[in-house]
Amino acid sequence: MNRTLLLLSAAGLLALGALVLGKPRPVTPHVTDTSHTVARPDDMPATAVLPLVVSQPAGGAVVLSGKLSGAYVPTGASEVFAWMELKARPAVAGRRVPVNLALVVDRSGSMSGQKLRDAKRAAAELVRRLTPEDRLALIHYGTEVTTLPSRPVTDATRKELLAAIDAIQDDGATNISGALTEAGDALRFFLPQYRVSRVILLSDGQPTAGLLQEPELLTLTRRLRNEGITVSALGVGEDFHTTLMRGMAEQGGGFSGFIDDSAQLAEVFSRELDQATSTVARRVELRLRLPPEVRGVEVMGVPSTREGDLVTVPLYDLAGEQTVRVVAKLTLETQASAAARPVLDVGAHYLDVARDAPAQTALSLSASVTDDAALVRAHLDRDVRVHATRALGTQQMVAAAEEMKRGNRKAALGFLSSARRVFGASGDALQGELADLDQTEAAYGSAASDGDIQRETRKLYKKTMKNFGQNNAY
Repeated sequence: MNRTLLLLSAAGLLALGALVLGKPRPVTPHVTDTSHTVARPDDMPATAVLPLVVSQPAGGAVVLSGKLSGAYVPTGASEVFAWMELKARPAVAGRRVPVNLALVVDRSGSMSGQKLRDAKRAAAELVRRLTPEDRLALIHYGTEVTTLPSRPVTDATRKELLAAIDAIQDDGATNISGALTEAGDALRFFLPQYRVSRVILLSDGQPTAGLLQEPELLTLTRRLRNEGITVSALGVGEDFHTTLMRGMAEQGGGFSGFIDDSAQLAEVFSRELDQATSTVARRVELRLRLPPEVRGVEVMGVPSTREGDLVTVPLYDLAGEQTVRVVAKLTLETQASAAARPVLDVGAHYLDVARDAPAQTALSLSASVTDDAALVRAHLDRDVRVHATRALGTQQMVAAAEEMKRGNRKAALGFLSSARRVFGASGDALQGELADLDQTEAAYGSAASDGDIQRETRKLYKKTMKNFGQNNAY
């Protein structure tokens, strides 16, 4: 009897133990600290300004600077922003870089009338500004592509080019890929002789012949850039493919243009020539090396690729004193550390036009890790936080532009309202962006036609490029 009771008691204890061990334990939620990203209602405004980290090698064409959104990051999961700027040194006064150009003009049927007349006038003015040190290939395209081979622009060549421009007639579809391929062929042989080679592509429409898909055209443009040929993509009128033209400029390292009035083409072509002849750095790219603590990275507003711990950000060619700014959001998983730890290693790589040689410059951005949330918030950088907030709000503006293109007025206005809330978190710092939103909301809300909507969409795209720190658009 006693033995039986003992066995039952033991069985009961085992069953009770199984219940205790099998009971789910409370799970601590995985929370990402967003001190660097989101201002809480009770936060005091960030007032600290951290030292700018600057790298300027002796004689280099590009100065690289940057800093983080805070001097401290919390232990565990968190987000931090890195802000970086590249600035080209001034061009040498009186020194003009000879250029190897291909001017590519759309002559498709949709260009008929004033657009083609203005394009021809602008092309003629460009030809008149070139010197015998420069080369020019003239390419015009509809369904078929016509090429006048690259030649030095002597007085005799100039007369022939002007006559050829005057004779262009509208005809056919829009064979952008065929024209770009011909431009590459025209420039390629002379690449070793010229430090700057550039395609200036003009189109008023969507591709309707040759390669039609955006990824195919972007691949073609990227291939030209990798060979050393910069591509600028200029859209004119109301029907061109906005994101395609912008994407081609991004992949080609050149400028994009959203040109409503074809009468502006002469000025834009002139600015393209000025940009090309004062170029100091080509094939510019940022390379971001991520330490093990960085779990994820988002480069905001510009294309990038990641392979392992290396993120590559291709940027546009830089003329004298031109800048480009980049904001990246980093997701961290950190352990407490008494010493500052590297958060991001940044390198700028480019071809120095004056030296005709590859060059680079680099810097490292570091922060200390702490469990003290108040210490984190007391050492947030005022300026970088504004740049980060601008980038976050601009993402909402890009989404609004996409909805505008689809004709979804309600969704577009909703994204613009979201952008307003984000910008408003910075108090007076982003009043200019808020004023731009006022104008966009009013204009889009009262748009009476598809043409009005397209114009507002292009204006919004231009604003987003500027907000993301890019200075390569007309």
